[in-house]
Amino acid sequence: MSTAMTSAEALRAVELLASRPLVRLVTEIDDNGAIPTRRLATTLSDLSTHEVRSASVTARAHGLIWIMPGAGLELTQAGTELADLYDAMARWARRHAFPALVCEFSSRIRHVLGLLAPSLTAERADNPSPLDGGEGEAGLARPRMLLIRWLADNPQVARVSEPEPIA
Repeated sequence: MSTAMTSAEALRAVELLASRPLVRLVTEIDDNGAIPTRRLATTLSDLSTHEVRSASVTARAHGLIWIMPGAGLELTQAGTELADLYDAMARWARRHAFPALVCEFSSRIRHVLGLLAPSLTAERADNPSPLDGGEGEAGLARPRMLLIRWLADNPQVARVSEPEPIA
């Protein structure tokens, strides 16, 4: 299975998906439900105001969240599927103590995406292995397949777009 992405598109998609503020926003909503827009900064208190605003604007622009009247920011179907993808990547990373035995969730996601990124381009579709063999390589097949499927269903993440601010 191939995404037929150019190197630039793959890099753009991985940079977007690996953004720590985006990972935090998506996983927070997935774990705890809708976040009232007025409570966003206190809910994600480990992020700066700029990071919170940027993550929410970016997530809305790419169809990952929407504002549910009376409830706040909620995941769309694409956002829920992305949260599941993040969980699959984190499970692989924890199982293999990657990048370290003790590590922040978003850091694990960024590192796994870094391993998978080279295999997303059309040039590398025939040689998808991001590792040099061993048990870890087989385990990455599932997160890779899920990532490719998610990107195929959500091509907007590889496109350049100017997000609109949240009103």
